[in-house]
Amino acid sequence: MITKKLDFANLVTAIQDAHETFATRASKAINACLTIRNWLIGYHIVEYELQGTDRANYGDYLLDKLSAKLIRNGLKRMDIRELRRFRQFYTYYPQIRDSLNPEFKAAVPMMAKLALSEIRDSANPELKKDALKLDGCLLVDRLSFTHFVKLLQIESPLKRLFYEVESIRGHWSVNELRRQIATQYFERSGLSLDKEALAKIIHQGTEKQNPQHVIRDPYVFEFLGLKEQEVMTERKLEDALLDKIQNFLLELGHGFCFEARQKKLIIGGEHCFVDLVFYHRILKCHVLVELKNDTFRHENLGQLNAYVSYYKENQMSEGDKPPIGILLCTQKNQEMVKFALAGMKNSLFVSHYQLKLPPEAEMEAFIQQAMAELESMDSTE
Repeated sequence: MITKKLDFANLVTAIQDAHETFATRASKAINACLTIRNWLIGYHIVEYELQGTDRANYGDYLLDKLSAKLIRNGLKRMDIRELRRFRQFYTYYPQIRDSLNPEFKAAVPMMAKLALSEIRDSANPELKKDALKLDGCLLVDRLSFTHFVKLLQIESPLKRLFYEVESIRGHWSVNELRRQIATQYFERSGLSLDKEALAKIIHQGTEKQNPQHVIRDPYVFEFLGLKEQEVMTERKLEDALLDKIQNFLLELGHGFCFEARQKKLIIGGEHCFVDLVFYHRILKCHVLVELKNDTFRHENLGQLNAYVSYYKENQMSEGDKPPIGILLCTQKNQEMVKFALAGMKNSLFVSHYQLKLPPEAEMEAFIQQAMAELESMDSTE
């Protein structure tokens, strides 16, 4: 029997391998439990709507009353929108029944799937087609519930199946799935003469799902009963950099007033978090700051513009000027600062806002210096 040489390097490798293996298993277990729980909630709602003995007492207000009761009982994320989503999840993915353990499978009889066909046909006529479906166990094992939330927004079963397959094949993160849907990968693939070549290009450099994404998923941390501040903190270096940026802007004397950190926004039913939010007392507007430990990507600026637009529509008070965003990219030797204006005319920004904000070059130089300091501190610990 040949044994591996037991030296320090192999010790490190063995421990790291063990960590990665079980971290992945833990993330899959959490995802599976959350996904199946939400599917079962949808099942129970549909069954009650069809066979509940006192369902007539609630009528069209069933979900309103159910949501209120569940929230009073201490269950998180049980608003009406989510209950509708769970019901839709159950009706669109009947094959998930196959992933249940014997105890739960016995509680969800096959006859429920027959009644299901009528509901699904009325909800979406395309579903009458005998469409190919992925195995329920595979779906639960490889996709998080937040993946399913994105997939449920796709009307066409064929298009939804395409993104299911590609997400699994490419190990896509939720952000990557969102990005590929937004850039119409399905439509581009349909027009391509060499679909496999396009797929190879698409899957190169995509963001992969990893265990770190699980604990930052709002569905997961509410399911586990965690507080946002316990799960939304960035890694040590990035968090320390945000501290420095916050102090840098406050100490400039340009009118920045700190308002929030990791500010939660709900945009289109999605939970988003803005790294830093300031109110500028001279400009009389909000300034949103996003930090990306990466090179500049246009989708980062698009994301920040969405946050700025949300603030413009929902957070402006009388007398406020339109908000702006500042995107800070920290990739070494490629530090960059971009402003997100969300439709504001550039001439207005240059003439009014830019005079009161720190210059891009000054912010870029600060980020470069702060990164070097923090990396130096980290290497000496």
